[in-house]
Amino acid sequence: QMQLVESGGGLAQPGGSLRLSCAASGIIFSRATMGWYRQVPGKQRELVARIFSGGGTIYGDSVKGRFTISRDNAKNTVNLQMNSLKVEDTAVYYCNLFLVPDTYWGQGTQVTVSS
Repeated sequence: QMQLVESGGGLAQPGGSLRLSCAASGIIFSRATMGWYRQVPGKQRELVARIFSGGGTIYGDSVKGRFTISRDNAKNTVNLQMNSLKVEDTAVYYCNLFLVPDTYWGQGTQVTVSS
């Protein structure tokens, strides 16, 4: 049974930092593409960052230069370091795992950026 467990959400001030982590179990993690997505009420879920099995990364335009995605295959974890946070980064953040032909989602973790 594949599981994704997220941690690290919470409240931050504008300009501050948060770090999200996602732990995966029950799957060959090193072969999977991992990602973080976010969603606010009334809007579609959007890509934040993605990291491929070979280590290549892509980022959403709104987070480039501020967020960094990384993975630790030995620990089956993917992390998202979020710096220079903005109010508009407020959302529920979801961990995503893609391993052909399946896609899995975590339960989501709330990130709120407010003064």
